[in-house]
Amino acid sequence: MSRHTLTSEQECKDFVRGCCFFGVGGGGDPTAGLQMLKEDLAADIELTWIDMDELDEGAMTCCAWGMGSIAPRDPGRTRKEMDRFGVNEPVHPRNLAAAVQELERYAKVKIEAIIPLEPGGRNTPNPLSSGARLGIPIADGDYAGRAIPEIVQIIPCISGHKPWPATSVDPFGDVLIIRKAATAPMAERIGKYLAVAAFGTVGMAGFLMTAKEARKFIVRGTASRSLSVGRAIRKAREAENDPVAAAAKASGAHILFNGVVSERQWEDRDGYMFGTNVISGQEAFSGREMRIWFKNENHITWIDGKPYVTSPDLIVVMDTKTGEPKTNTVLEKGMLVSVLGIPAPQALRTPQALKVLAPQWFGFEIPYRPMEEIIRED
Repeated sequence: MSRHTLTSEQECKDFVRGCCFFGVGGGGDPTAGLQMLKEDLAADIELTWIDMDELDEGAMTCCAWGMGSIAPRDPGRTRKEMDRFGVNEPVHPRNLAAAVQELERYAKVKIEAIIPLEPGGRNTPNPLSSGARLGIPIADGDYAGRAIPEIVQIIPCISGHKPWPATSVDPFGDVLIIRKAATAPMAERIGKYLAVAAFGTVGMAGFLMTAKEARKFIVRGTASRSLSVGRAIRKAREAENDPVAAAAKASGAHILFNGVVSERQWEDRDGYMFGTNVISGQEAFSGREMRIWFKNENHITWIDGKPYVTSPDLIVVMDTKTGEPKTNTVLEKGMLVSVLGIPAPQALRTPQALKVLAPQWFGFEIPYRPMEEIIRED
């Protein structure tokens, strides 16, 4: 599909559901993502994605993304902090669009397409909505093929492309330009601490590239794929079929585990949500236990204490009954869930990519093994 425009609230719901699915526990709040798209529909704003091949080779593209933790926040405490610094209601409710405009001004370019950083319940709808309000389509694809916690883990960074110059605009009107950073990890650190300073998140734009350059890095078709998976889940539910099985079939996933969330611990640290969820097995997995460690997104699993599927492969947690994908922000003890695994895009399995995506990067001495090998032996 070279071009698609979302034309109904139902399509938007399906799309956001699928984006959340590929957000693998992170990727932002899907409720907020859907609200943006509903507001755009009500305002007759065209929500369109295009194939990269529609662009001339010299057309300028940028990446636009939200930066911050997905951890739940205490509204009362946040309100007190905001009062202390004299900020009230946001002046930039669509600050991602403002970040794109600031990048155009700084670099003296005209952006013709926005490439999402990653899939996610907010982190794809936000570039789609922001671009639509600027009259700029998003590409049908992104730079990771799954949600990731650190900018160094996207394919352009893995390939040595620098994110700067980059712009940051928070909801309160603070505008900053990262003209240059010492390293890509330092650019990530700067962005995270800007988000901490802004009480949660900032909108950023960077990775200026021509369409010819961007085509080398983009994981194609992820917007269309998200819509397809989200639709498959809904249709299965409407037909009273198994929505988890439908999601697995539509996405090429393997069902790794079923059970009840029995333990949960997390912390909000350095602009990330870290934690572990424990799932007590049911049905075919009765008597067994899965642990999932996450840094915003799900990255490492163990079954009965033995390392199992890990990043860069995708680990998706879904509500078993409804098929709704769950972020780590809203997962709760007592939820009946299913865990799915999907092989990562090949670009995330190269030796260079594994340096920043395998368990060792996150501090675990666990060698990465492709999930297909693990499942064959299970």
